[in-house]
Amino acid sequence: MFLSGFIVSCTNPANSPGNKSDSNSKPDLPDLRERNKLIALTDFNATNYFIYRGEPMGYQYDLLNEFSKALDIDFEIIVDNDLQKSFRMLQDGKCDLLALNLTITQERSRFLKFTYPHTSSRQVLVQRKPDKYQFMHPANLEKKMLRNQLDLAGKTVFVQKNSSYASRLHNLAEEIGDSIKIMEVEDSLEELIIKVAKGEIDYTISDENMAKVNQTFYPNIDIKTAVSFPQNLAWAIRKENSDLLLDAINSWLIDFKKTTSYALIYNKYFRNSKSGTMVGTGLVVTDDGQLSRWDPVIKKYSDSIQWDWRLLASIIYQESRFYADTTSWAGAYGLMQIMPTTAKQYGIDRKSSPEKNIEAGVKYLKWLDGIFTEKVEDPVERYKFVLASYNAGLGHILDARALAVKYNKDPMVWTGSVDDFILKKSNPRYYLDPVVKYGYCRGEEVYNYVEQIFARYEDYKNIISLN
Repeated sequence: MFLSGFIVSCTNPANSPGNKSDSNSKPDLPDLRERNKLIALTDFNATNYFIYRGEPMGYQYDLLNEFSKALDIDFEIIVDNDLQKSFRMLQDGKCDLLALNLTITQERSRFLKFTYPHTSSRQVLVQRKPDKYQFMHPANLEKKMLRNQLDLAGKTVFVQKNSSYASRLHNLAEEIGDSIKIMEVEDSLEELIIKVAKGEIDYTISDENMAKVNQTFYPNIDIKTAVSFPQNLAWAIRKENSDLLLDAINSWLIDFKKTTSYALIYNKYFRNSKSGTMVGTGLVVTDDGQLSRWDPVIKKYSDSIQWDWRLLASIIYQESRFYADTTSWAGAYGLMQIMPTTAKQYGIDRKSSPEKNIEAGVKYLKWLDGIFTEKVEDPVERYKFVLASYNAGLGHILDARALAVKYNKDPMVWTGSVDDFILKKSNPRYYLDPVVKYGYCRGEEVYNYVEQIFARYEDYKNIISLN
């Protein structure tokens, strides 16, 4: 049994790492079994934990799901992106486990017990490729990149406060015998990578597996320069009153990492593309004047919701490029990339016909449209809210509308109002706001999804008739 995606807001614990509190608040495995629940703390980002199309997902989430099933108990997730605060939460007994990508260090081992490593990764320098790098000869591009760790001397590198990246840079400065200006900031790792990509800062440090994921979103970042040897990444539990829980985790992890299930989870989040959208214009018309072989079916079901069939066609192209057998990294499938939970609600599965897949997708669009009918009067703006919800999940869009209300923007307008707040939902200042219920969202994907579908829809209207 397990409890999926249950989020508890964090408060500031009074104790610091290393201080002891009442041992009765620090249960070991028998106590967890008695309460039938494991409380795990993880962080919001594009790999560890997030809500996608209404479903909780993430590398840490999936591992916790598997571990809780092995123990046959529920699990509850607390989310916090402040590492020092997370250590205090664990020490104060407000969670049982830190389900994070924690580098095993001697300093941390003073106040934590680390589990068997769930993965390993080396630390890499994240730097920006030069403008128009796509047109440069590879040899010339290499000359523009910082490849020698000695060349970090005198450079300014931004890293997450209290992270192992900061410790590594301090050690590296000693090793090269020169100064590195290390700026420890409150920003999350993903925020720092985005700042590098956008030219706001020049350098940050990341675990390579996380950097690779972010490179799928920001291809203008370079992550080839290693600044450490491979390091083990593990979960952590309290040092005291935790031996049985540690034994259970280690025994399970050692066996689970040998399974196909683990390989699928790892590949899902760290090796498969997370771009979330199909690239390309979709402006190819067949010899008989159709956008795709599915045009008659698309027209049939667009009539059922009184939509322009070319808008629905643009959605389907964005989702699947009109390939009926497409499956995404997240498990969505078919022409309309239906998530398994949604598919079950509408009575289809992977074996259902392409027409049934379109029918289910349209029913879901109709349901979303009904939610926004009274909230958004303008039909074009309402389409945009529906598309954004189809892409990210309704909860994230309701969160963005709540933020718009809080900051005195119009919650009935997507363009120039609510879309600004969906972009802000990858920033902890906004996704940890009390009005936000669904946490982190990579809002740039949602924003681009809506923009690309409408741009293609306008092109479709120019090249093919409505009837």
